[in-house]
Amino acid sequence: MAGTEEESAVKEPLDLIRLSLDERIYVKLRSDRELRGKLHAYDQHLNMILGDVEEIVTTVEIDDETYEEIVRTTKRTVPFLFVRGDGVILVSPPLRTAYIE
Repeated sequence: MAGTEEESAVKEPLDLIRLSLDERIYVKLRSDRELRGKLHAYDQHLNMILGDVEEIVTTVEIDDETYEEIVRTTKRTVPFLFVRGDGVILVSPPLRTAYIE
């Protein structure tokens, strides 16, 4: 029979996440947070356990004198992280963009 085809077939949206188990993924969260890490587990609410996680938090402040936006990014690395599903906006393979300076 078509065992391999059935296992890799995408029939529901969560099947895409199932195919990413034990792979690195990119997760965009509310409050301008981004995560990149290895997906170890998830559930139907998009609660996730990620390993070897890089978290990027972006904050925007307004300068009181010049009224210009000041954008700051803070990065940290976490060995294991539980992500609550109600804050998840997007899940995808990690972004592979080239930075040109």
